[in-house]
Amino acid sequence: MNRRVVLVGNVVADLVLDVPALPERGGDVLATRTELTAGGGFNTLVAARRLGIETVYAGLHGTGPYGDLVRSALAEEDIHALLPPRSDGDTGFTVALVDDGERTFVTSFGIEGRLTREETARVRAELRTGDLVQLSGYALALPSNGPLLAEFATGLPDGVGLSLDPGPLVADIPDEVLSPVLARVDWLSCNTREARLLGGTVGADAAASLRRRLRHGAGVLVRADRDGCWLAAPGSEPVHVPGFPVTAVDSNGAGDAHVGAFLALLGEGRNPLTAAQGANAAAAYAVSRRGPATAPTRSQLLGFLGSAAPADQLRTPEPTADGTSAA
Repeated sequence: MNRRVVLVGNVVADLVLDVPALPERGGDVLATRTELTAGGGFNTLVAARRLGIETVYAGLHGTGPYGDLVRSALAEEDIHALLPPRSDGDTGFTVALVDDGERTFVTSFGIEGRLTREETARVRAELRTGDLVQLSGYALALPSNGPLLAEFATGLPDGVGLSLDPGPLVADIPDEVLSPVLARVDWLSCNTREARLLGGTVGADAAASLRRRLRHGAGVLVRADRDGCWLAAPGSEPVHVPGFPVTAVDSNGAGDAHVGAFLALLGEGRNPLTAAQGANAAAAYAVSRRGPATAPTRSQLLGFLGSAAPADQLRTPEPTADGTSAA
């Protein structure tokens, strides 16, 4: 089966500034490094694509310098843009302040915040059995997009998987939008802060309590940064999946790398535990390098894992340029 990861969310421009510390209110600091890249859901798509699975961006992109940046970045990573450019606005952007490896965001949405019912209908018509659809809480938090995407999620056929990363704006998602999406998801992946906002607990308790909010057969990942993640796979007790000790230099996009790698590994038939181990490694690899889209290729992931058990489980022929398997 030719499975795909399909992002129905937002790819925006990221203006990344390394700063010695966040400024006080009314103050100013001098950035030590500045970079303008594609970001948002782009990081998730890149993480999945670099592991060899087909990826599709099924969100909006505008006409202007940020939209041009997004389309160029998608093409460079061999990620298909399903919807045509919108001519009535540009893509939005995020300012990411990175201090001591941690990041703080300010986001200004553009055309990606003006989704229409016709566009969601087109995306649904293009989905294939076996596709893994990724939704983000950023998109659900937008008043214009949230209700449409909740309707889209509940209308997905059973043969299409749905994953949700609720994101830092989870508390701003109206219950009438979030609840039907949670009732449909197959996988919920969130960090510890988001888990507390959703369920009020941490660790194994958070994974277990969140899974009880989902439909039968769904699973939960609670990402715990350098401590790895908690996995509540369908039909199994929650387990801790250890992380990999690295020196973090830039955490921007780490959660996206985790989500994208997990979905890619699930999509190629790995079991949830192996996929979670690979996702932990992908996120650790990403945070040890500067830039938002620093997820590893399969060969880089295997090299990072070295002689660890997941390396043997993940060692399969890499796809060639024409989509076949290399010997």
